[in-house]
Amino acid sequence: MRSAWSFKPRVRIYEDKKENCSSTGQAGPNFLCVGAHKGGTTWLYQQLDSHPDLWMPPLKELHYFDQLSRVQRSSSPRCRDERDRRFLESINSLSAKPYIDFEHYAQLFEPKGPLLSGDISPNYSTLTNKVIRRIVGYFPELKVIFLARDPVERVWSHLSMEVHHHQIESFDVTDIDEVNRNLLRRGLLLRSYPSAVVARWKRYVHPDRFRIYFFDDLQRNPTELRRSILDFLGADPDKPASRVTAEYNSWARMEKLLLTDKVRSHLAQFFKKELKTCAARLGGAARDWPARYGFSLLLFVWDLLDDFDLLFWCDWIS
Repeated sequence: MRSAWSFKPRVRIYEDKKENCSSTGQAGPNFLCVGAHKGGTTWLYQQLDSHPDLWMPPLKELHYFDQLSRVQRSSSPRCRDERDRRFLESINSLSAKPYIDFEHYAQLFEPKGPLLSGDISPNYSTLTNKVIRRIVGYFPELKVIFLARDPVERVWSHLSMEVHHHQIESFDVTDIDEVNRNLLRRGLLLRSYPSAVVARWKRYVHPDRFRIYFFDDLQRNPTELRRSILDFLGADPDKPASRVTAEYNSWARMEKLLLTDKVRSHLAQFFKKELKTCAARLGGAARDWPARYGFSLLLFVWDLLDDFDLLFWCDWIS
């Protein structure tokens, strides 16, 4: 049976067709990493791609559930062996279909055999509730990872990347109006509120299969972060990587736009509420984010927001 629905990018789907089938056997991804952009997803792909317990697709970002894999890529995909070749042929065929086809998407991962595999696509942070619900419904054992980053740091890194790759024109980084012009683009804002992304995915993913990790921990102790993620995925953290060290990150040296104190303060005020919400709902390293910009966070506000967060989990404990 084919499980599919019509695909219209950035158009809300109103009809809710029933889907009773789900993935069985070894087909399909074991996990998704759904963001965040500039949160360490390239580092994660490199770490998992070099681990002996995993086989990762030859494309880091599949972009299937957001763009049917119809994206322009800045570099040629990896093609090391027959498994890679099979994958690339299959995804080219799949992307020609005008709808999301769960059955054949699952078959993309057959080359993994008994190994673990997953889809690391930061754009999945922008998926709607309806799409998320259908993904989790079809892959009920799917594990989900979100790499969170301080919204101020993340958005500036994102803008730096876009300028570096000529995706947007260079702009006067000292001019608040110019900064706002780029900041207020819908596509950038959709990716800039980690608390909202986490809330959408938590609504459908069982708590045992959802993890938040932090870019702060990648900066402080990448070895321990690697160990924690591998343990969550079911891989052996003690097995050494075949090609990279835990400290390796090919994007770490990308030149950033100059961030003046004035612009940093402006961005902090822009994201003030989100910084506090992240501290309350995400916990971990996010608890330190507001203080970086001189914002205090009362304990009773944390408790209030944590209680609100429980609403997203009540289905699993009722």
